[in-house]
Amino acid sequence: MIETLKKWDEDLFLWLNSFHADWLDPIMFQMTETVTWIPLYAFLIYWIFKVDRANAWWVLGGVALTILAADQFTSGFLKPLMERLRPCHDPRWEGTIHNYGRCGGLYGFVSSHAANTFGLAVFLNRKLKGKMKHLRWLYLYAVVVSYTRIYLGVHYPFDILLGATIGTIVAWISWFFIVFVKRKLIKQALK
Repeated sequence: MIETLKKWDEDLFLWLNSFHADWLDPIMFQMTETVTWIPLYAFLIYWIFKVDRANAWWVLGGVALTILAADQFTSGFLKPLMERLRPCHDPRWEGTIHNYGRCGGLYGFVSSHAANTFGLAVFLNRKLKGKMKHLRWLYLYAVVVSYTRIYLGVHYPFDILLGATIGTIVAWISWFFIVFVKRKLIKQALK
């Protein structure tokens, strides 16, 4: 069963990775870089303080916790544990796949980009529900960043899917943790 899933994952990767254009390569590469999204993060921070100043630090703390936990679990634990080569490091795909010249670390299971971006999207949509409209577009941001990883030949689709799932779970755990801690602190302050 595992071998069948792996084959499907590889076949889907090869198919998705085959759709590329030379003019799009630098754009896709730039979209996967963290520095590209700094204006987005600055905009989000600005709006978080604008719509919910009283809870802004709780929100930002939850985002930081989500990204830290998702990133450490995927990069620090799963990648070394599973030791699944990134497609661009796998000799079977040499000359077959499209890669824009940067491959990253040796192992790619699971995608930290997917975990972090989906974690951010889920946490903010959960924590700011009803306070900030139109946050659902963050899911599009997460999908786009995640897709660039397949386009650039550094992740298989299942790496992305599982990374997104882990980011979602971590975001929910972070949300529960932040809500719990905040309530405990408020209760103690009222005593």
